[in-house]
Amino acid sequence: MPKEEERESQRVAFERPLPAQMMAIDGTWRRPCYVKDVSENSATLRVESSIEGLTLAEFFLVLSSVGLAYRRCQLDRVNGDELEVSFLRQKARKQAARQSSD
Repeated sequence: MPKEEERESQRVAFERPLPAQMMAIDGTWRRPCYVKDVSENSATLRVESSIEGLTLAEFFLVLSSVGLAYRRCQLDRVNGDELEVSFLRQKARKQAARQSSD
């Protein structure tokens, strides 16, 4: 099994979803959510309020009430009240920016 598939299979599902917050990159909106499961590269979130009209191309998943634990995310898929997101890494964003400027 390739390493990437092996890591993705190491997913942790929570018996009770963990409370968290979704927040815009620029801080203009914030929504409560629950983390149902997580892996090194992605997570499944459950939202109870509407996400209509929100820019979900990139946002923060804030895991701490003091804001010190967070991950930068992008939306992969919406299935009812569940969102599948992937985590963005600093290195990958820098490479994408370089490629778009070439």
